[in-house]
Formats: sequence, C-alpha cells, structure tokens
Amino acid sequence: MEYTQLGRTGLKVSRLVLGTMNFGPQTDEAGSHAIMDAALGAGINFFDTANVYGWGENKGRTEEIIGSWFARGSERRDKVVLATKMYGSMAPDGPAWPNHDKLSAVNIRRAVEASLRRLNTDYIDVYQFHHIDRDTPFDEIWQAIDVLIKQGKIVYAASSNFPGYKIAQANEAAARRGMVGLVSEQCLYNLVERRAEMEVIPAAQEYGLGVIPWSPLHGGLLGGVLRKEREGAAGPRSGGGRAAEALADSELREKIQAYENLLEKHGLQPGEVALAWLLTRPGVTGPIVGPRTAEQLDSALRAIELELGEELLAELDAIFPGPGPSPEAFAW
Repeated sequence: MEYTQLGRTGLKVSRLVLGTMNFGPQTDEAGSHAIMDAALGAGINFFDTANVYGWGENKGRTEEIIGSWFARGSERRDKVVLATKMYGSMAPDGPAWPNHDKLSAVNIRRAVEASLRRLNTDYIDVYQFHHIDRDTPFDEIWQAIDVLIKQGKIVYAASSNFPGYKIAQANEAAARRGMVGLVSEQCLYNLVERRAEMEVIPAAQEYGLGVIPWSPLHGGLLGGVLRKEREGAAGPRSGGGRAAEALADSELREKIQAYENLLEKHGLQPGEVALAWLLTRPGVTGPIVGPRTAEQLDSALRAIELELGEELLAELDAIFPGPGPSPEAFAW
C-alpha cells in the first residue's frame, strides 16, 4: 500500500479510502467485518463513514457496525484513521426537529457524542461537515470544533461537498482564530464528472486540503457497465436508477463505449483504470472505494499498482475532457 499525507497535515493515510456506505444496507455485519479485516490487512488505514449511513429507519447502523468491529481488538482502532460526517437529520423520516440537523454548535455537539457512542471510540480522527450550512456562521462552527479538539473528541475537521468559495471562507475564519481549519475536502470527482477541477480542487490546493473523491466509478458507469449489460451481468447499481438514466443519454453512452473499447484494446479493467486515473490527479489524496464484497475490494487494490502511461492518459482526456480551472473554463 502507498501512503501520503492528508493535505498539509502530518497525518499519513493510505491512497485508497475504505468507504462504508454499503455496510448495513448492502452488506451484513459479518460481511462488513470481513471487508474491514481485508482492507486493514492490505494496508488501507483510512476508513470513511457518516452518521446517516444505514439510511431510513437504520440511520447510524453503519457506524454501529464499525464500532462492533473495533470492539474485537484495540489494535484495530489504533491502526485506523477514522473519518465520519455530520449534517443531516438522524430522524428516520420526515423533517428534522429544530436544531437536530445542520452545523449549529448545538447539533455539532449532539452529533459527535452520538457518533462516538455508535463507533465505540473516544475520538474521531477526521470529523467532516457533510454539507454547507448557509445559516450558521463559521465563527460559531469553529468555536464548537475548537471545544471538541480541546476535549480530545476530534483531531481534525474537514468538509464534504463544499464549493470552492466555502472552502476559502471556512479556512480564513479558522485562521483568524489561530486554528488549522479544514484539512480535506470530499467531493464528487471522476472521469465523467470533472467539474471539481474548475474551483473546488484549486481552492483545496490553495489552502492545503487533501482531495478525497467520492463515486470514483460514477455509480458504476466506469466499471464496465456496458460489457456487463451485454453479458447480462449488470449489478444493482448499474442495472437501474441513476446509472440507467445516465445511459439513456446517447452522447454519454457513446463515451462510455469508447472508454470500454479503449481499455479492452489495452487489456485493462475499466474500474481499475478509473481509480488509477484519480491517483494521477493533482491534489488527490485517494478515492473512496465502497466494496460490497471482498472480491470488489481486491479489484480496487489492484489499481494501486497500475501505472497509466502518458499516451493512455491523453486518450482518456480525449474521451472525457475536463473543463479546466475557472475562469479559463468559461472563456469564449
């Protein structure tokens, strides 16, 4: 396994991040434990989750599964860089009770205590804001985070789904308080969806944040979906929902087909190349992989050893051209 520092911090993390969103909804507790065992055995030390994972009436279930895994041995918690998120309501359905969502100091305090209980730990390494809160000033947010850091309940704070200007606002507010500020940004980024290159990634690099791409296979579209469709082996994510809707776009379908044809010519697996491509991108710490099985984890691990030549990278850019940074991306 390769390791890198998380943004401008001294924290060393693996270049693949184990995403746990499927733990509970897609993979039972025993299967989830097996995946975490395999990930740690392969050297993956960065685990990502969120308080709302488990979804619906089972929100919090994913954190509980991780907590039960930690309970099986103290060395596990010592080896893992644990990241979780807060923002959304933990109510099973319907609107949140007032002050039970978003980034008020009251909800940050409530959310971290609940996550610590579910995760069976006394501290969280990277505590992430799952979304921006337009109603709460950063001075209030950072005051709440400062208290948690001093209490030893969290070590670092980070963002997810923040636009570039919010990354700047957050870190400028933290600097005024003499705080480290955000250390990473978790954003949607892959070969198909490259808009993060316009402002989010430049802002993250300017302020020294590590970039953690989520949905690196774009919901399965970059995992050989058309080949699986022909073979009648489309999985649950590629066979319906957003992926199916996306493939109804003839232009995108043509790009996906060109992508699969190109990699077939080179004897490469689409999913592995999609991950390996992200590992070549400036500012990227490591993509989040969310395996439902140990076999899917094995495929992701192979991406670490895959070297993409300049010619192949150029061919990938020709199929999925990025917009480039702004304002040049808006030039006539």
